[in-house]
Amino acid sequence: MAITNGSLLNSVPAAQKYTLADNYLDLASTSGQGWAQQYVPDLMEKEAEVFGNRTISGFLSQVGAEEAMTADQVVWSEQGRLHLSFKGHIHDKDATGGGDIDITHDIDETSGFTAANHGIRVNDTVLVANSEAVAKCIVIEVASARITVSPYNYITLEAAGFSTESGTKDTTIMVYGSEYAKGTSYNNAGNTAATDQRGANEPTFKSFSNKPIILKDYYEVSGSDASRIGWVEISGEAGQSGYLWYLKAEADTRARFTDYIEMAMLEGEKNDDTASGVELLVDSFLTADGDSFGTEGLFAAIESRGNATSGVTGVNAATDLAEFDAILAEFDKQGAIEENMLFVNRATSLAIDDMLASMNSYGAGGTSYGVFENDEDMALNLGFSGFRRGSYDFYKSDFRYLNDLATRGGINAANTAGAIRGVIIPAGTSSVYDQQLGRNMKRPFLHVRYRASATDNRKLKTWVTGSVGATTSALDAMQVHMLSERCLITQGANNFMLMN
Repeated sequence: MAITNGSLLNSVPAAQKYTLADNYLDLASTSGQGWAQQYVPDLMEKEAEVFGNRTISGFLSQVGAEEAMTADQVVWSEQGRLHLSFKGHIHDKDATGGGDIDITHDIDETSGFTAANHGIRVNDTVLVANSEAVAKCIVIEVASARITVSPYNYITLEAAGFSTESGTKDTTIMVYGSEYAKGTSYNNAGNTAATDQRGANEPTFKSFSNKPIILKDYYEVSGSDASRIGWVEISGEAGQSGYLWYLKAEADTRARFTDYIEMAMLEGEKNDDTASGVELLVDSFLTADGDSFGTEGLFAAIESRGNATSGVTGVNAATDLAEFDAILAEFDKQGAIEENMLFVNRATSLAIDDMLASMNSYGAGGTSYGVFENDEDMALNLGFSGFRRGSYDFYKSDFRYLNDLATRGGINAANTAGAIRGVIIPAGTSSVYDQQLGRNMKRPFLHVRYRASATDNRKLKTWVTGSVGATTSALDAMQVHMLSERCLITQGANNFMLMN
């Protein structure tokens, strides 16, 4: 019987032992420095968390609520303005004191506004104003979208300096009351100049809608890999720990999906291919029956129904009080919500800190000591968490989503012209003074609607299939499925401000 020895049989003891720089164990090496070496390196088992908390979710939970729904869309209505105020242009002027004004749109340029149904009636008293003059008038005739007014003052529209503005939208018309002659009725029977009867005004119905989208993701690991122990001690945002790498991979997939849920509510865009008249390729990709797709996220809602500011410098929004005063003036035109949250990126946060610090005249040439019992031995707090200007309170918070290079922070860096620097959101449900009722009213703003019923709750649904961990199929693997169906409802978007 012949015995054949292996070519790598270590049957000859080494004559001398050396500790060299290149003879430590390298598990990945294929050049002779791997398992052929007898020295083990000093392994640092704990995985280093070099990015800190990597998730961006939590923003919506701070400023909104969540409610269940059982429909394919959410429809809600919002109150319009109480008073009648419109824009248009002066079509013609009469030397005897009157003038014709064409109504073109309401003060908010509401989509779908019909100029012929503006609500201004004969005998209404109105203020007419543009950059040239202001005149108080009475309406003497209404013919669809064109009204004829006569000034109360002896100065005619022509003499007052009003120019004919055909084709422009520089004139504002506001109803402030009415006046009738003695013994006349609503139909102006005794007023031969009035050619239109005075009809009743109906409140404008403003309806909005949004639809949920379905988000999905899954993680899969084979039975062999699920049974394999690694030398790296893993850690993660969900609290997972140990030496099973698939635990980290599954938890990271779940954390990323949770972030996707929130990011979709921020960045969501509704389908709109009606302008081009051409069916988009994504139509046939997502829906076979021509149904609409997409959802209106927070940014899209503010862009279409809210306000935007680009800041004084055009680089960072709200860098001085002049910009905030302009923001306050815009909020005064809207719901005048007293408390607001500022969620901003780092550059804007520092700009606001510098703006507030510059208000301290003693600190203009350096750090001011003695304020709030401060001295040179104390750690200085050079940041501000909030401030009050006029009747408004602003609470500032960093928005990680706008800072992280892997999220909006990277997009902002790639396109500074279209960058989003922050957003101003009414704080939760705020109190608004109703002048008609004479008391404060609570108004809700942001909330998430998710699909749920007694049979299935799709707020954040997870389930496991396969033969690893769960025995649901013959697949030698574990599949962790994640699903959510939801949409964001942005009520009162006119009280929000996007900082570009």
